[in-house]
Amino acid sequence: MIKAKNIHKYYDNLHVLKGVDIAVNKGEVVSIVGASGAGKTTLLQILGTLDQASKQETFSLEINAMDIKSLNDKKLAKFRNEHIGFIFQFHQLLPEFTALENVCLPAFIKGTKKAEAEKRAKELLDFLGLADRINHKPNELSGGEQQRTAVARALINNPDLIFADEPSGNLDSESAERLHKLFFELRDTFGQTYVIVTHNEELANMADRKLTMVDGNFV
Repeated sequence: MIKAKNIHKYYDNLHVLKGVDIAVNKGEVVSIVGASGAGKTTLLQILGTLDQASKQETFSLEINAMDIKSLNDKKLAKFRNEHIGFIFQFHQLLPEFTALENVCLPAFIKGTKKAEAEKRAKELLDFLGLADRINHKPNELSGGEQQRTAVARALINNPDLIFADEPSGNLDSESAERLHKLFFELRDTFGQTYVIVTHNEELANMADRKLTMVDGNFV
C-alpha cells in the first residue's frame, strides 16, 4: 500500500527527517509515536502528499502501486481526493455548513452528483451514530460528534488510505476511546489502511504495528 524510501526534510538548516524508510501493507493499522518535534507530523504530511520531501532526486514514494513523483500537481490533487482521507486533531469542519454538507464536500470536489453524495454521506453518518445530527452545524455538535463527522468526511470517497494526525488529542477520554475502537471497526468493515500519529499510548498499542520516531528517524 505504501512504500517510501529516503525521506528527508529540511526547514532552512533544521534537518527534521533524516532518511526515513517506511512500508505499510494493505489493511494494516500502523501507529507512529515519539516526542513532540521528532518529525511525526512532517512525515505524515509527506506520505499524504500534502508536502514534498527534500532531496527529491533520492526520495521515492509509492501509494497503491502509483509512483507519486510521476504525477503533476493536477493529477496529484485528483489522486489525493480519490485515494486518501485525512483526519486531524482539530476537526477542520467548515462552521457555516451542516454535518451533512461538510461530509459531502470531498465528493463534490470529485464530481459526484449531489443525490449520490448525500446518500453516501447519510449512510456514513448513520454508521457513525450521527443520523439525527446531519442538519446540525459544527457549533451544535459535541467534540466527539465533530470528530466523527470529520471521520465520515475522510471516508466519503471510499479512499484506500487514511492518515490521522493526533485524531483523539482534542477529545475527552470517553470520546477518545470510542474513536479508537471506531478506527478498527472501520478497517474491518471497509478495508482501509490507517497510518495514525498519536501521543495516546492506548491507541498506539492497539495498532497492528507501532513505530517509534526519535530525532527524525525510526528506532
